[in-house]
Amino acid sequence: MLRALDLLYKAAGAIAALSILGISLLVTAQVSLNILARIGGPELSYTIPSYADFAGYFLATATFMALAYTLRAGGHIRVNLVVQVMPPRARWVFEVLALSLGTAVAGCATWFSVGLIRESIAFGDMSYGIVAIPLWMPQTSMVTGLGLLTVALLHTLAEALIAGQPILKDAGSE
Repeated sequence: MLRALDLLYKAAGAIAALSILGISLLVTAQVSLNILARIGGPELSYTIPSYADFAGYFLATATFMALAYTLRAGGHIRVNLVVQVMPPRARWVFEVLALSLGTAVAGCATWFSVGLIRESIAFGDMSYGIVAIPLWMPQTSMVTGLGLLTVALLHTLAEALIAGQPILKDAGSE
């Protein structure tokens, strides 16, 4: 089960990476079209419809899908100046409190984001770009990422409680 969760976090990280690649390809294509228009004149002027909207959707997907993977990889910003001088027991208590609070906040964010999707579906919310997209579609990546972060925080909290000692790693010190 725990191995499956770690694979799920890595898959979400891969989706985030692919989203960044999507942004890069989309923006590169539009910049290339802009250069073509400058060189060839107005008759060669083309625009990818709603490319800025799609880049924004890719960015939201990358941001939220990377959260759980980043937590488990030790990549989130922590106050190491404070944590590193704490005795192990105090550090563990601090870690458990931080993970508990993080789980509660991420859980609330997930809950209310699901409500946002429900409202978007109920009201038929659409994007305002040239290509109208139902807003629940890009919002789904946000909810999925927040849900995975909640699970990852709970997973990490359970590991810390079972270990009885600090377990969070810092990717910068490895």
